[in-house]
Amino acid sequence: MNRQQEHSCIAYFKSNPVWNRVFRGFWEKYRSYGTFSGKVVLQKLTAEEVEGLEGFFAKSFHGKKSATVSAERFAQALMNSRFSDMEPEHLLELYFQETLIGKKEERQLEEHKKDVFLEQWKKTYQGTPIEKALTQLLDVVQASHTKNIDEWEQLLCLGAEIYNFFPYRKNKTRYLAVFATEITGNPHAFDQGSSLGTFLYQVIQMELLRRKVFPQKSDIFPAFFRQKCFFAEGILIDDISNYVMLSHVKAQKKDGTFHAGMEGFWQEDDMVQVPLAVLSQWNRMFCIDNEMYIVENPSVFAGLCARSDESVSCMCMNGQPRLAGLVTLDLLAASGTVVYYAGDLDPEGLLIAQKISKYYAGEFHYWHMALEDYEKSKSNEIISEKRIKSLERITDVELFPVIEKMRIDRLAGYQEKIEYESCCQN
Repeated sequence: MNRQQEHSCIAYFKSNPVWNRVFRGFWEKYRSYGTFSGKVVLQKLTAEEVEGLEGFFAKSFHGKKSATVSAERFAQALMNSRFSDMEPEHLLELYFQETLIGKKEERQLEEHKKDVFLEQWKKTYQGTPIEKALTQLLDVVQASHTKNIDEWEQLLCLGAEIYNFFPYRKNKTRYLAVFATEITGNPHAFDQGSSLGTFLYQVIQMELLRRKVFPQKSDIFPAFFRQKCFFAEGILIDDISNYVMLSHVKAQKKDGTFHAGMEGFWQEDDMVQVPLAVLSQWNRMFCIDNEMYIVENPSVFAGLCARSDESVSCMCMNGQPRLAGLVTLDLLAASGTVVYYAGDLDPEGLLIAQKISKYYAGEFHYWHMALEDYEKSKSNEIISEKRIKSLERITDVELFPVIEKMRIDRLAGYQEKIEYESCCQN
């Protein structure tokens, strides 16, 4: 059949909408069975569609609202028509302008294409870290449930780039947006909630497992586990607000040298705000008398730093702990530091104090959080019933005297009202 005859054939079948339904049915049958076979059931036939069936099959479908067209019957009618040289399979391809292929054959072609791609992939990444982790990366890509082979190839290449260029490999840190830009050109590519953000997290967990690095998963601060995983790879998620304030602290970096900046602030008797990116370079911290005094509020911290009669190592959490605060606690615990913590004497402050007490792996003491301190710190602010109810979550018996008195007085206590006498008295 020449092109003109083919064009005439397709024009005929395009002239009535019933053939679109028939051919789509046979297309799906071929995809499933790999042959032109089966039956197509047509429901709710219109008058126009009935007319199309009658014209081709030379049979009355008058009054029928449904009909069944078998592949055998259609092939026979096609052979008896003026389009007898047209094969049914070729007709479907011309009609839909697409190559007809069965699912089994398609899977075979896809597997072949994957094999060819993987051979090239191995050559591209030969001698790089990801070379030995291909099997695990294939599992991660498989878990993404991508069905498109092009997307499969793209994820394998992206996963390799992510894996090879984790900042920790060069003892560096990168903010997430910067890392995303370096890898993809888009600073928001790995944003939490996006498909690529999820993929990045999966690659991170895969890499940590291969390194046998297991960030602490804390029931006390569960939200920080994801950040800790990123942090272990040298990726910082929260940048602007992730810091701690320190005074009279020395720090040893991972290369064994001491942080010159912290040495300078110690000599100047000054406080310093230390971001997470800097903390990531340390492996130990040193405090005066191996003790660290931690307070919740910046104003109290500033007061401690300004004392002229004595010098102590101190730190400010500034409310709810951020990852930088937890990293600092981990460093202090690793250095065998004794921690003294003082917070606001209200429901929220007590809950924060209890969390830090449970989290800290070293020796921990509450500081100025006894009943007498509550009496000194009381304000005129009435605690609501909802906030009083939250005191039920306090399980540390050392805090019970304060919460019992707080339930009676229903007044909040604040650190700023306490006169912090000599720290050495604890």
